[in-house]
Amino acid sequence: MASQKKKLQGLVAATITPMTEHGEINFSVIGQYVDYLVEEQGVKNIFVNGTTGEGLSLSVSERRQVAEEWMTKGRNKLDQVVIHVGALSLKESQELARHAAEIGADGIAVIAPFFLKPWNKVRAEELLDGIQEKIPTFQGLKFSDTDLLDFGQCVDQNRERQFAFLFGVDEQLLSALVMGATGAVGSTYNYLGKKTNQMLEAFERKDFSSALNHQFCIQRFINFVLKLGFGVSQTKAIMTLVSGIPMGPPRPPLQRASREFIDEAKASLESLDFLSSTDLKDGNLESCS
Repeated sequence: MASQKKKLQGLVAATITPMTEHGEINFSVIGQYVDYLVEEQGVKNIFVNGTTGEGLSLSVSERRQVAEEWMTKGRNKLDQVVIHVGALSLKESQELARHAAEIGADGIAVIAPFFLKPWNKVRAEELLDGIQEKIPTFQGLKFSDTDLLDFGQCVDQNRERQFAFLFGVDEQLLSALVMGATGAVGSTYNYLGKKTNQMLEAFERKDFSSALNHQFCIQRFINFVLKLGFGVSQTKAIMTLVSGIPMGPPRPPLQRASREFIDEAKASLESLDFLSSTDLKDGNLESCS
């Protein structure tokens, strides 16, 4: 992740890519999406074309167009836009990185090619050793594992470097904050950003009891939907349900979220007081059910 701005902090929504019923990108709702994140969830940083955004199901041309649209609609509204440029082809990744720089993205994030896997597991702390000598613009990492030993060592061994340490496991964020996380990237911040920001605020004022209660509440919902089967398709359905913005179906081979999942997720959101029944917007549910 590279940026010339201040260190990326706070919540970063891993954005969904809205689709039409025919599987084409629905660019028309991205402006509304930006306003929803900023005004309703208090989230002003985004991570575009990652797993949640079905980035690897999009063509290079589509990924460029999606990045451009988020940059255009987010101008003067969002604080930082990070574009994921990882691909199986290094040439495609380089092309997307150059494009992100050309359109003024605040940073890029890259996952390594994953079809031909390395024979040994490399810990994040090892990757950070001497990384600025290899990548002078390197600014930080998104850590999406549950290994808090590895994460803690990343923070401990690089304190003087002022890296951004962004945690990617939403249900364990509070633990990562204790270990030194400076922010978080996650799909649930699209619709639970307000609740998670309350946890961050409680942590900042050292009200750890309140912070823990917020984390437990978030965990209850995530634990519930994980048992039902939770992934990109289900995230799109929940976001449509909560925001009223039609996110559409996922691209094949992913399948739509079931009506049963949507009904149970809705009941869970209401029971946990995340939303009242009047807040839920089910006028567009046919787009994802």
